[in-house]
Amino acid sequence: MTWADGLAGNIASWTKANEEHTDAAAARAWASDDITWGVFHIPESSIGCIGDVDGKDVVELGCGTAYVAAWLAKRGARVVGVDPTPAQLETARRMQRETGIEFPLVEAPGESVPLPDASFDLAVSEYGAALWADPYQWIPEAARLLRPGGRLVFMTNSNVAMLTFPPVGKLTEQLQRPLFGMYGTTWPDGGTSIEYHLPHGEWIRLLRETGFEVEALHELQAPEDAEDPGYYDYVTVDWARKWPCEEIWVARKR
Repeated sequence: MTWADGLAGNIASWTKANEEHTDAAAARAWASDDITWGVFHIPESSIGCIGDVDGKDVVELGCGTAYVAAWLAKRGARVVGVDPTPAQLETARRMQRETGIEFPLVEAPGESVPLPDASFDLAVSEYGAALWADPYQWIPEAARLLRPGGRLVFMTNSNVAMLTFPPVGKLTEQLQRPLFGMYGTTWPDGGTSIEYHLPHGEWIRLLRETGFEVEALHELQAPEDAEDPGYYDYVTVDWARKWPCEEIWVARKR
């Protein structure tokens, strides 16, 4: 499968997801005043990876319906949302009209963003580009967009989750696939969409070679009072109390 085929498949997949779930969920997400992470809605206040964004220039790569960008805009950031899926961006525009929270939205993949070099203090991807864009292209693109000293914060599936994902169904307690060679993943029910994952060592190598210093890796544990996710039902609270199903990387551009 070529990169263009994967991009087209991902756009088709997220067009369907927008129709089935994310459009309806957008109003609730935009209404929240708290930044939360992942399927268990872990508060940013308990992690502390975003920091103060007031007056900062921020780009969200793979923004989807742009609720993360909206959260950051509420905190005084000058935000730009970037996403390749027209349906997702149309939902974001509808939410802008309904809430009055406005910021630019750019239709583009995370691998090729039509914005100037060194334009941002922070690049964020909550899944988005971190999962659906080729890391060997979008990480250098994030570095290009950031000013020296700028920070990159992205969340994706954890390594242990990817190793224990069966072809169909919920996360297991047994290894299902090799770590070595981890890169592009297609699922039996996913059509032509493709997800991208790397082992931790390869993430570190890629980030460092692209001009970043890794500051933190947060492996997320479901809170004790968490409930099983609804739409994203691939993981249970019991599993996610034992192992991280998601992780957040924090890096700074040298």
